[in-house]
This record gives sequence, C-alpha cells and structure tokens, in this order.
Amino acid sequence: MIKNVLILLIIMCTVVLTGCFGNLEKENLSNKVIELEQKVLELQRQVTNNENVVVAESDIEETEVEQHVAIKLVDPKTFTVIKTIVPKELGYETDFSAYVNEIEQIAKDLARGSETVAGYDKKMMLDKIGDNGEIIKGSPMVILKESELVERILAASDSGATVELPLYTTESNYNAADIESLDDVVVASYTTYFSPADAGRNKNIELSANAINNVIVGSGDVFSFNTIVGPRNEANGYQPAPEIINAKLVMGIGGGICQTSSTLFNAVDQVLIASVERHHHSLDVGYVPKGRDATVSYGILDYRFQNISGVPFIIKSSYGNGILTVEVRTSPDYVEMLKKTV
Repeated sequence: MIKNVLILLIIMCTVVLTGCFGNLEKENLSNKVIELEQKVLELQRQVTNNENVVVAESDIEETEVEQHVAIKLVDPKTFTVIKTIVPKELGYETDFSAYVNEIEQIAKDLARGSETVAGYDKKMMLDKIGDNGEIIKGSPMVILKESELVERILAASDSGATVELPLYTTESNYNAADIESLDDVVVASYTTYFSPADAGRNKNIELSANAINNVIVGSGDVFSFNTIVGPRNEANGYQPAPEIINAKLVMGIGGGICQTSSTLFNAVDQVLIASVERHHHSLDVGYVPKGRDATVSYGILDYRFQNISGVPFIIKSSYGNGILTVEVRTSPDYVEMLKKTV
C-alpha cells in the first residue's frame, strides 16, 4: 500500500510538471514541484523507520481514470482479437443471471453466425475421388464449443484475460492407402426411375447425382447433402422444374433433386450409418415408397448421416435413360463390417 502511494505521488509530480506548464508561472511551478518532492522524501523516511504513514486525500489530486476489466476473445488460428467484452457493461456486477445470458448469446453468435456474419462452425466437406483417381480434398468440420467458451469467459470476468476460442477441427477419417480398393465391392444399391420428358427436372437430377458421385465417407464422417451438392441456382446450372412446397406442386429452380437425396437415403440406409437429419415431403412422391423419402432445401432442410461402421466407403451414382442408381462401395476387407445386421 505504501509503495503504491509513493508511486502515485511521483506520478503526480510528472503530471503537474507537464499538465500545468501552460497555466502556471515558472516560479509557482518550481515551488509546487519542490513541495511534492519534499512529501515524497518524508514518506520514504517514514517507511524506512517503519512509522505509520497517513496520507490525506487532499494530498492526492482527484483525477481518477476509471479502468474496467476487459476480456479479449482471440482466434487461435490467426491470433487476432475478434471481440472485446467488458463484464461491467454487460451487468456482471449488477445482474449475474442476465450477464450469463449475454455471454451465452455471444458464444452462440460466434459459433453459428448471424444474418450478416458467418459463424465459426463449419460442416465437413468430404473428399472425392477424381476422374483420374486423384483425391480432391474437401474441408474439415469445425466446431466452436459454446459451453466451453462461456466457462472460459465467466472464469475471467473478475480480473480480465485473453481468452482463446475453443475451436475443434475434425478431418475426414480414412487411410489414403485404401482408396484404390474402395471401389471394389458393391455393398448396397438403390434405383429410382423418372420420365425422360422433363428436361429441366432431369438436368437437376443429373447435376446433383454427379455432385455426390465418388464421395469418400470415412469412419465417423458426417455426410451433408446440402454441403456436398451446394446451392441449387441458375449460376450452378440448375433449371426450373416442379417441386413440392407446403403440399403444393410449384415451379422452382432445382426441382427434382429430392429424388437424388431420397435415392441416396435408401442406398446408405442398408449399411451401418446413423441418420443425423432427414425430412419428409408434405406430399407423397412416386419414386420411393411412402415414408422412404428425404426432402432437401438448401439452407433450410438437409439430409445428413454419419458413418458409424468403423470403416470407410464411397458413394457411386449413375444417371441416364430415366434411371438413377446410387451405390455404396468399399474394400473387400471392410464388407462385413459395413453391412447392417438385422
């Protein structure tokens, strides 16, 4: 405490010397500095002699600069500060419950994004096998663990700190050495049919079927139809065709791709996968049995599944002459592990 007082008085000398230079005459300024120096020397003497030191409030200039505790959230990949939180401004000292709600909302927005800013969470874009057998790399799944971020922020709310975002990255789980043999054995297959007369709808089926062809699904990987196929718009070649919306058949860009997602579902449902997300049409469709469909809508409804077999497989799709077929293929060594037991 004594040490702090001494330091404060020394700082005051500097403040007076610099801040008052234009307001005091040179003689008065010198006297003021000498007076403060004498007080510092007296306090030093008292500390040396272990005497009680009493400092009157009038001895300290009342110019307080209020400093709030701050928490800086840092991106661990770029080491940049992406957000600064001042707990006092969010009610930490007055309404802790409301403060926790604010922190939870901040964590949610950072993870999932908002209308204007993308979040850190990213679905896995699975790798594919190219036309020449090369591996076309996708991108890993990224998760910002919201509960962990909230805990870190709360722990730092008293004193402030630099807090790294708890980001977890998951790569596709397969061995590159298996690629050559993953095409060897058909473990499951499903075929649906369509009319060759509807050119727009057929084109949409073709594009989406090509998008999922040769996709590698490693052990534990999550396949997302919307992520793999991407936006269904004119820029990507999709055309107007009938689609079911709210129990009505209407024209829309990309109509028909639900036949691809439904055919895919009926193929992979024969092996050891876990359904993560699947939705039904509001009307029955004719290309699969009732209840065996998987409707999709980019950015709204997705078809997702996870490979829980412990071994990798690839998805093969073929389109033509009114026929769409989706197959699940794998290495001979993995066939029995991939099969679903009854």
